[in-house]
Parts: sequence; structure tokens; C-alpha cells
Amino acid sequence: MSAPTLVQSLAQMMAQARGAGVPAPVRGSVRQRILDTLGICVAASTLPTSAAVQRFAAAQGGEPEAHAVGVPRALPAALAALVNGTLAHSLDYDDTHLPSVLHPSATVVPACLAAAQRSGAAGGETVAAIAAGLEACVRLGMAGYDEQARNSVYFDRGQHATSICGTIAAAGAVASLLGLDADGIAHAMSVSVSMAGGVIEANRTGGTVKRLHCGWGAHAAVSAALLAAQGITGPPTVLEGRFGFFRAFLDGEYNATAITDGLGERWCVPDINFKPYPANHFTHAGIDAAIALRRRGVDPDAITSLVLGVPAPVLHTIGEPIEIKRRPETGYQAQFSGPFTVAAALLGGHGLGLGLDDFTDQMAREPRRLALAAKVDVVADPACTEVFPRQFAAILTATTSSGDAVAERVMVNRGGARRPLSDDELNVKFADNVKGLLDERAAAGLRDAIGSLDEGGAVGACVRPLAGIGGSA
Repeated sequence: MSAPTLVQSLAQMMAQARGAGVPAPVRGSVRQRILDTLGICVAASTLPTSAAVQRFAAAQGGEPEAHAVGVPRALPAALAALVNGTLAHSLDYDDTHLPSVLHPSATVVPACLAAAQRSGAAGGETVAAIAAGLEACVRLGMAGYDEQARNSVYFDRGQHATSICGTIAAAGAVASLLGLDADGIAHAMSVSVSMAGGVIEANRTGGTVKRLHCGWGAHAAVSAALLAAQGITGPPTVLEGRFGFFRAFLDGEYNATAITDGLGERWCVPDINFKPYPANHFTHAGIDAAIALRRRGVDPDAITSLVLGVPAPVLHTIGEPIEIKRRPETGYQAQFSGPFTVAAALLGGHGLGLGLDDFTDQMAREPRRLALAAKVDVVADPACTEVFPRQFAAILTATTSSGDAVAERVMVNRGGARRPLSDDELNVKFADNVKGLLDERAAAGLRDAIGSLDEGGAVGACVRPLAGIGGSA
């Protein structure tokens, strides 16, 4: 009997997760990610791009199978996944795996929630499917990570690993929820490879299409699984074959053991980082350092200069050109500014230290924050560069009017396995995200519904209450 191919190995893991379940810490991590993802969807529901996708989905018609945030009428499962996946990634607030730097939940969670509503899958089955999908997504991302270059080959080639790997992984998870066996799951994943895509030029020169990537990935995942259920098949060597995924997407540069090593036994899911702040992840350690300085009693008004040391590869993202980073013109620009995020954290913000209200266009022009940001230099630091990209470290040094220099070193990101966010902290983030859009009673009900999924809770109860939130569909 020949050894299983890579996609067959992933499919077997997914089938096993459905039958035998997943470890308790993994299930707990998944429940946290469902809450986190839906909170982000609510926060993003008022964006113009969200309204556009909501209107598009609502206009398509079809069977009412699943609910989407901001769309009062139930939609076909693939369209519900499209809406929720788009919203989940629209604020760059979704969870992140390091060092692959992809966002697993934004595609996998919406696809699985939609599929579970369609199929009537139990809450525990849905949690297990999401866990398996997240695991497959991370492993596919790491298969394209170049250890020597310390860089993702996907990103180096202009491809959005989040949506590409997310499509394939979510297709398998959805197939599991539809009741397909390991062979059917493999076919769903194999079919989805022909649908997976995402080009990240928008990161460089503009456009809102990147917000759509995870939504389209979730839509493709549901579609591929439904087609596999109807008998559409894909090649068993779709990943490693001569004309397969890794040849087409990565020119054959991939690490197969990243997929197979410890698969089904060692789980990567709890290691995925939650984002405590709604800003580019490269800014987070600097924010942590600024919060630490404030807690040590450093008076922002007494600061004469600040030096933010960061990994060399991130300098151009959050520190250059320094004149623009010190004076962002919009809230979106402020999210990618080392000087602004440090200043905002030193002065005190919302949520877990900085929240969505700290990145409005009005706050980006707030005089006191800009005055403090003008004192920040951003430099490459060797110690931070050494741990990149497994950690996005920062060293922040403040010099005060008395001549004292006070430094804070943050070498491990908050929100990862080594500095995890507690349930209480994730509840704070969730409350900050849904503020003004979901009343306290509804928010508490949603938390309870998610918390009870493993005990037979209904998946629809997690999404149905959000159908009327914020949207214009």
C-alpha cells in the first residue's frame, strides 16, 4: 500500500478529528477564536466595503441556509461565508500565526460556521472541524516558509498566503462538516486548490480588494466541498505533484515535513497569536513597551525623545518615511505607524491598551499624540532582528527632561502562546469591538452560546443574533 499523499494526510487528520475529537486545550482555543472572529466581524460591519459585500450577497438569492453579520435574510452557505470572511479580515485585527505571518481564523471560522448551519452539525463537531482547518492552514503556510531566508515564499512571490492556504484548509473542514469521509475531504481540498488565490499588490499601491480575500476563500471552500459532495474529484497529488500547488505557487520550493511532522498529535492551534491591538502586528511590541513605560510612571509630557528599536525587516513598514509615520493623515495610516502607536499607548487608549477608537481619522490628527509621535525615532535593533519573524520584538527607550533614559524590552509578543490573552482579556477585546452595535445582554448571550458549543450548543445561536447588525443589505 502506497504512502498517503500530502492532501490525503491532511484529510485523514480531519476525519480523525471528527471521529475522535481534539484535545481540550485545542477546543478551548477554538472557542476563543470563534468569539474573537465574530467580534471583529461586528466591528467591521459598518465599513463601506462590508456594505458592498453584504449587498452583493443579498442580491444573489438562493436557499436560506446560513446567517451572515449585517444581512437580515439567511443566505446560501457559500454567500454567508463570503460576507463573514470579508468582515473578519477587514480590520487587520484577526489572529496571526508566526513565523508564517498568515491569519488562519478569518477564512476557516466563517466557512465552518456557514457549513455547520447548512448541515445541522453539532457544536462539538464544528469546534473539531475548525480546529482541524486551522491546523491544516498553519501547516500549509509553514510549508512555504523559508527558514534560511526567514521569510514566506508566498509573500515574496506576491501571494496572500492567508487566503490561499485558508481556502484549501477550510475546504477540508467544511467537507468534514458535510459528513464526507477522508477520501471526500481530500477531494474537496484538491478541488479547492483550483479556486485558491490572493495577490497582495493592494498592500503596496492601494485598493480594498484585500479585505475580500478571506471572504472569497471561505466562499470557495464551501463551494469546493459542496462540489466534492456531488462527486467532483481532484488529483491526489494536488499539492506535491509535477503540476501541483507547490510547483505552481512556490516554484517547487516547499517543506513537506511542515505538513506531516506530528500531524494529528502535535497541535499548532493554541500557538496562533491573538492580536490585542487593531494595528499592524509589527507595531505591537512597541505598544507593549510604551504601556510598560506608562505603568512605570514615565510622564509623557516629560519625554524629550524616544527611540523605538525594531527588527530590521519591519523598519520600512512602520518607520519609513519617518516624516509620514510621525504625522499620519488617516486612522489607517496610523495603524502602520511605529511613532503614532507608541505615542497613543503612552497616553493611554481603549480596549486592551489601544482599541478601534484610537485609530479613527480624528484621533490620527489629535495634537497631543502627534506632538509625542514627533519625538520618536525608529531604528533597526540587532537583538530584535535576531528573533524575527518568530517574534516581533521591540526595545523602546525614553529620555526625559531630567536627562534620565528609561528602556523597556519586549522580546515576546502579547497574545501568543508564551504571553497568552486570558478569557477575560479576550472578553474585553470583544466588548470593545461590539460597543455601540450589540447591547450587553446580546453580547453576553453570544459569549454563552459560543462557550456551550462543546456541550451541544447550536451553531446558529452564535451567528443568527448578528444578522441585523450594522449592515445595509
